[in-house]
Amino acid sequence: MSTRALRRLRGKQRGQEALDLGDLGESPEEQAEVETEEVPHESANVSTSNINNNSRKAKKNKVQKNTSNIFELICDADEVEKIPPDDEAEKPGRAEKSEKAKSDNNRGIERLAQSQEGVSAKSGDRGKKKKKKKKKVTSEDGKRIEPDNIDLLLENLEQSNGLSLQSDENGGCNKKSVILVEHRNLNPETELKRYFGARAVLGDQRPRQRNRHFHRSTWMTSPKDSWPRFSRPGVSMTLLESKNGIQCFTFEHSRDYQQVQFKFLDAVESMDPNNIVALLQLNPYHIDSLLQLSDVCRIQEDQEMARDLIERALYSFECAFHPLFSLTSGTSRLDYLRPENRAFYLALYKHMVFLEKRGCPRTALEYCKLILSLDPDLDPLCMLLLVDFLMLRSREYKSLLQLYQDWEEHRNLSQLPNFAFSCALCRFHLSQQEDLDPKEAENQKKLADQMLQSALIMFPGVLMPLLDLCTVQPDATVTSHCFFGPKSQIGQPPALAELTALYVGRTYALWKEAAIMLWLEESVKEVLRRVDSKDSFVEECENKRKQRYQSAPRNIHRHVLLSEIKEATSTLPLDVTAQPVMGFDLLPPLDSVISYTRPESTLSLFFRSLLPNFNLQVKKNTHLNKNNLKVSSNHWLKPVNGLRLDSSMLLYLKMAA
Repeated sequence: MSTRALRRLRGKQRGQEALDLGDLGESPEEQAEVETEEVPHESANVSTSNINNNSRKAKKNKVQKNTSNIFELICDADEVEKIPPDDEAEKPGRAEKSEKAKSDNNRGIERLAQSQEGVSAKSGDRGKKKKKKKKKVTSEDGKRIEPDNIDLLLENLEQSNGLSLQSDENGGCNKKSVILVEHRNLNPETELKRYFGARAVLGDQRPRQRNRHFHRSTWMTSPKDSWPRFSRPGVSMTLLESKNGIQCFTFEHSRDYQQVQFKFLDAVESMDPNNIVALLQLNPYHIDSLLQLSDVCRIQEDQEMARDLIERALYSFECAFHPLFSLTSGTSRLDYLRPENRAFYLALYKHMVFLEKRGCPRTALEYCKLILSLDPDLDPLCMLLLVDFLMLRSREYKSLLQLYQDWEEHRNLSQLPNFAFSCALCRFHLSQQEDLDPKEAENQKKLADQMLQSALIMFPGVLMPLLDLCTVQPDATVTSHCFFGPKSQIGQPPALAELTALYVGRTYALWKEAAIMLWLEESVKEVLRRVDSKDSFVEECENKRKQRYQSAPRNIHRHVLLSEIKEATSTLPLDVTAQPVMGFDLLPPLDSVISYTRPESTLSLFFRSLLPNFNLQVKKNTHLNKNNLKVSSNHWLKPVNGLRLDSSMLLYLKMAA
């Protein structure tokens, strides 16, 4: 229906409404007719041309107002209103004028459509140019890199900027690939969801919106509603120096926190754990108190409370992180010589142990790599004695071999019994994979045989304790042979006996499979054949054992104490077992960097005077675990919030002489 018919239905006559130049509903013939009736005849031609120009401008403005997308203007030429033939018949006197106006109007619309097509063509060309730029991305080597492959792009960017992943100080080993930590793997729920599914892990434990508590976002632990309200306990982190892309940080204690620390030491000297509990009630996020009480709960077999206290300590640490401190970069360092940093190491280690016992070896491996990344050169907790076990538990076989390949040159990992046997076991597991090519599987099996035979020749004292813990009766030819007999156990150097007992006590469960035992039996027979034939490699390994492994460094002793493996702790030297061992600071370094000193109290001086080696003139050692005490153990029998403490705690805390 035309606009003229609509006006007739509405009862409106022509000329009664206000003239709107932007009205597309009015045809150009009607606008021309209105103007020609009011203008004299002699100026009709001029006015008609002006009206046609105004009508074109009005149409263009109206189209731009009603259209949000400029590309829609291309089809406006087809949408121009056409006058029905009935209406044209009513205007016989204006036929020539209408044809002229229509032709002019069509020309204007064609020009507008052509201009808009040009705009769309230009924009399309721009899009094509942008797409062409994304297609070709090449590296420095000339290799083509797909735009979606972000890892290759980042690697190429780092190489172009000279940021190599290799370390010049350690023979160009790829250390960052080993100690690289991922945030998502620090959450045990990620591993549990992979095993059991999200519904089995989370269930219906969705917090209601009304009762939600908003906490600071953290990576290592999630704050619980049952925890006390968090207030900064006085622990902060400071950046000491930044050199060659490595940032060295340290934790610092405020004045108020130092006073709480002194009260904690007084509570430890009082031999009454109720004092530690009372201190935690006033200072619920004091870290050393949380660590010490966690050990007490663990000894009393309250594993849930012990784990909860460790998580609370980690949450307190993470809230104190420096903005530049990163868990995943592998470039953040913490000096173990500073007492304020040691509690963070111990909290991470104990949290890792709880995760491994909980059945999350992959998450425990991530925390192991995190501890190793904090000081990979000194390795104060000797995590290299544990990382192979966690990689085998989590079936990270290729990662273990990569670690061995990268670190062997500068750390001599082959001289550690755990890596010598674990890498051979790793090769064997790779050879048993079903999706492996037969030739590749045979190659892996040969390498596994060679590595296991070399490990047995280098460390013959591992075999008999391993078979004993696996409840396997060895063959008579093996037990009677001098190479694997009792002589191999007695003739071991002290440090080697400690490392051997540690490895066997930790990983014997991984060797219990029937297929592995058959493989081990074949390798033992081949080793005995080489020994009887007087292979030169056997004599070479014997000379190495005699020259090395005379004394273990302090970090290995510290690791053995933390492991609590009976077979390993029984091999500790006397100078380690004779000194007191504190759960919150195990075997501190002898060259510790002390930031603040503890004032000597009269009570602690009295207890120190009870020791036989007490000397008042000796310089007071401000280290946290040098205050040796000799007090009756009856105080430990007092209950602590429902926990009955017995004298077994003294065996762990070593508070009594």
